[in-house]
Formats: sequence, structure tokens, C-alpha cells
Amino acid sequence: MLNDHKIKILHLSAVKNWGGGENHIENLCSELNEIDPEIENTILCVRNSAFHKKIKNSRFQVESAPLTIKMDLRYAGKILSLSKKQKIDLIHIHDSTALTLAIMATKLGKLPPYVLSKKTSFPIKDRGRTLYKYNHENIKRIFCVSKETQRITSEKIEDPSKLTTIYHGTSLDKKNKHSLDLREEFKIPGSKVLVGTIANHIRAKNLNTWIEMIDYLVNRKKINDFHFVLIGSHTNRTPAYKDKLKKLGLLKQVSITGFIENASALIPQFDISILTSQSEGVPQFIFESFYYKVPVVSTNVGGIPEIIEYDINGMLTNPHEPQSLADKLIALSQDKVLRNKFAERSYKKLIENFTTRKMAEQTLAEYKKVLYGTNGTGN
Repeated sequence: MLNDHKIKILHLSAVKNWGGGENHIENLCSELNEIDPEIENTILCVRNSAFHKKIKNSRFQVESAPLTIKMDLRYAGKILSLSKKQKIDLIHIHDSTALTLAIMATKLGKLPPYVLSKKTSFPIKDRGRTLYKYNHENIKRIFCVSKETQRITSEKIEDPSKLTTIYHGTSLDKKNKHSLDLREEFKIPGSKVLVGTIANHIRAKNLNTWIEMIDYLVNRKKINDFHFVLIGSHTNRTPAYKDKLKKLGLLKQVSITGFIENASALIPQFDISILTSQSEGVPQFIFESFYYKVPVVSTNVGGIPEIIEYDINGMLTNPHEPQSLADKLIALSQDKVLRNKFAERSYKKLIENFTTRKMAEQTLAEYKKVLYGTNGTGN
């Protein structure tokens, strides 16, 4: 029997930066609270991480634990203590490090069932410990962010019936205008086409291709019609990116901002959104661009082709093809009718298929299947 007829969910995040995965947790908990006030969400995150700092004073019930090494027993112990203290019914794991820690916690004591969100299209590595944790008996459902993620994940999961696809989508509420004016802040002339990217400086985002695309436009095609803005958390890769831009003489054509709070609210200032990723689940940046009716040029990796149909509501290229990206950017920038067509079609597709409300409803239905049985009633 569930506790006082409530469903008590413990969400686990072991990520130190802020990104689309953390935005998903925030959106999911907000929507679940709106759908059913009987649901109680607790978020366990890394103490003093970017995620912790953002949500610790919010309306969410937030707990934190230190994580100085990947397998920090203090975090694993906190999972067990919170589960007992709050009589948690279900643990929702949101990243691979949190999964490792949750499996460690099963060695410390009895825990409620797990569900896992698989938010990237990275294959599960064919290693004993990795296969063990993804196939652990405590995991009752795996929520894949796209059909492609589900296909790739199924190759290493012993029971594929545990897998289901739930797209994350975007929230339709509380979209606020950002106080930062990008053109004013970075002295971008009104004549320039502002091409925006929101991406942390990590390997999956393949920012070398972003730089090579700009190099092709400016230094080979001699086109100076664009200004590129890159928003996202810096990493140990950032100095190399900046050095490459400097050596290629591209610093005047780009503005690199670092992390900006509520960055998605800056998307309406973009003329075109561009993404050069080599690996993705489905990036939140594309959903947000759909919402703000900004046309998208992207690589065709992960679940992106499931939400962008080539030449129907956006433009796609293969990864690692900077010239192709540049050519599509030129073509789109010169065709206002096509930009408007892409923007309107993408917005319609978002509203009909990819909202956080739909995501939360599907997630709640899966929670109930785990807790009550296949029909959600326990009968």
C-alpha cells in the first residue's frame, strides 16, 4: 500500500553542471505537481552544484549530498536514508552517475523500485559492470528520450519490454522576456544575421564543427553577413576553442557568453538556431526554438530527425560536415518565406506533440504501472 494514498518520488541527479537533463527534472516535477497534488517529489542533487544552486530556494523539496568522487558513499547513503525517512515509493534516476550510486545504495539496504531516464543516444558500453547496472533487477522501466535512443539502448537491455519512449518537450507556461539584449551587449549590427547556439562546451556538442563552419563562411566563402552567439557552460575544452577561433581570425564574428540563467529566453533574439552536435538524445534547445518560432539548422544525430523533417520544418546535415551546415545556413538566411514556414510548422508540431505536460502525463502513467500494475489500478 502506498503512503497515505500519495505517490512519493525521489529524483536523483548526480550532474554538477546545468543542462537539458536538469531542466527536464525541473519541468517534470512542476508538471507532476500541477497534474496531481497527491504526488510528492523530492530532488536529491549534488551539493553546491549548478543545479543545487538554481533550485535550492525554489518551491521544490530539495536535498543534497556531497559528490567529490564518482562513487561517493555519502550520496549513496543519502539515497537510503531519504527513502526510509520519507517512505519513498519510487526512485527516478536521471543520469548514469546517479545510476551507479543508486546501484551502490542497494548494497546498503532495501530500496523501492527504480525507473531510469536515458537522455542521450550514447550506446551502453559492453562492459560487465555497466551491463550489470543497466540490467539491475531494481530497474522496472527505462524512459528513452527518443525512438533512436530506445533502439540503441535495447541492444544491451536483457528485457526490452522495460523500455519506452517519452519525449521531453518544453513548457508552455511562464515564458519571460530576457533582460539581456544580445545585439546591444555584443555590439552586433542590425544588418547581421544573428545565429544562436545554446550548448555546454562538451564533446557531444562538437563545437569544433561549429568553429569550422564559421571558418568556411568567413575565410573561404568571404561571407560576413552573420554573427554567431554561443551560450553555455565553459569546460576544460573552452580554452582550445577560443584559441582556435583566435588563430583563424574569427573573434569578431563570434560572442561566447558562458552560462546564462534562463538562456532559452534569449532565443527570440536569434534569427536562426544552429546545432552542430555529434551525439544527442533530443536537445531542449531545439524544442525551445520551436516554441519561439526560430527556424533550426541541425545535425541529424540521435532523436533530432524524429522532430525535424528535412526541408519540412527545418534543415539537417550529417555530423562533422561544416561546409554543409554553412551552405544550409546561407540558403535559409536568404529565404524569409522558408524561415517563416519552418517556424510555423515547428511550433504546430511542438504544441501537438512535444510539451512538458504530455511528457509528465506519460511519465505518471508509467509510474503507476510500476507501482500498481499494468492498468494503473492494482487490479
